[in-house]
Amino acid sequence: MSDSETTPLRLPAIALTTIVFILAAPRMNDYLIYMLAVMVGMLAGVINTLAGSGSLVTLPMLIYLGLDGTIANATNRVGVLLGSATAATTFWRSGQLEMKGIAWLLVPTVMGAIGGAHLAAVLDAEVIHRVIGIVMVLMLGVIFLQPRRWLVENLVEPNNRRFSTVVIFFAIGAYGGFIQAGVGIFLLSGLVLYARYSLVQANALKVLLVLAMTVSAFVVFVYYDQIDWSLGLLMAGGQIVGSWLAATFATHYRGADLWIRRLLILVVIINIVKLFGLV
Repeated sequence: MSDSETTPLRLPAIALTTIVFILAAPRMNDYLIYMLAVMVGMLAGVINTLAGSGSLVTLPMLIYLGLDGTIANATNRVGVLLGSATAATTFWRSGQLEMKGIAWLLVPTVMGAIGGAHLAAVLDAEVIHRVIGIVMVLMLGVIFLQPRRWLVENLVEPNNRRFSTVVIFFAIGAYGGFIQAGVGIFLLSGLVLYARYSLVQANALKVLLVLAMTVSAFVVFVYYDQIDWSLGLLMAGGQIVGSWLAATFATHYRGADLWIRRLLILVVIINIVKLFGLV
């Protein structure tokens, strides 16, 4: 196996070593915190590109880097905002975004996100910390179930102009505004199962809706002054690099996505243990 083929395997190994160090380190100075923020961002970028749900890594890691639950939840949106904006622009330029009837999805998603973000902003930091732990447990089940494999291509025209669809996307938007982690799979399921989009259409629309809800939530968190810009931007920069690395090298090794999924499961389990103080 060539060096380029083994790169995807080296990345998870380096990332896992970094995570173990983060969890074990009792004290960190500012320079070390910033360096680790970039490295965790790189890991999240790789995971987002190959498996999705990078926020399951960045959100709890921001807490370990010294932020309380509320600030970590808000700061995590910096990377999400930049990543989703880049992805949405790419889909837009390629002509893959289906904009017909988009207001029926966009409006309730944005309204829900504003409400969810406001709730997250005013809740006690310890409550948010516990919610993050619960979400980790629930998303671990989602990762094992892999609900995406149950979604099949629709052969009918999309039907998003229904009251039930509006309610569903308001709820998804509220969740995304509140906590963000794993919202992509809920959006994808809603788009395919309820709005009746094909998987190809749904993948593109999912990115647009994530961008819309993130912008909405971001404005709320900026208003409440709950974003740590230094850590947020450093982690976002790392995510960009990680996404590029994964996209560049994963094509040379067909098993890269499997290894990343296994790494994600391990990281989530470690985070659950730490968040609930089991060790």
